[in-house]
Amino acid sequence: MAGKKQFDVHVALDAAMVQFWRAGYTDTSLDDLSRATGLNRSSLYSSFGDKESLYLRCLDRYTARYGARYDRALAPAPEEPLRAVRAFFDVTLGRIADPDVPTGCLVAQTAMAASVLGPAIAARVVEALESQRARLRTALTGPELAEAAADDVAVYIAAVNQSLAVLSRAGAGREQLRTVVDVTLSGLSHTLHDRP
Repeated sequence: MAGKKQFDVHVALDAAMVQFWRAGYTDTSLDDLSRATGLNRSSLYSSFGDKESLYLRCLDRYTARYGARYDRALAPAPEEPLRAVRAFFDVTLGRIADPDVPTGCLVAQTAMAASVLGPAIAARVVEALESQRARLRTALTGPELAEAAADDVAVYIAAVNQSLAVLSRAGAGREQLRTVVDVTLSGLSHTLHDRP
């Protein structure tokens, strides 16, 4: 098409996602998004809709990207739950240590601001959090943990995972975050071994 500037949608979404992740939804302006993506306002609107629509797409992209990594980490969970949960936390710690992305977690950040965001964003972040808990519950249900116990452990592991993101955003170092993981795994080990 003559006269139309072509761009890679995935690259633009990644750039917008990082901008939202770094500054938050409220503190990201359309000018910020234009600078981050290299697209003018008109191109942003025609390609992604309004700011909320773009944010929802970025949130979906984020949850799909890291969700796939969590799924791979949890694959051995029914037979080896401790190893799988450690690998699950390693995904989070790896993301936190990645210099190419902001600290914290876009989902946790969105959840903390949900009360001032639109209902569509608030609903989407609740879905993302429930998806992580369901992913953990499904992976942990097996010979070591019955479904009810796996659900309890999934709630706990998901909460610890979100707290790692919040702590990292507040400046906690790698050693402190690793200590949180180690204590959590120790508690899980006792839970597994103390069960009848």
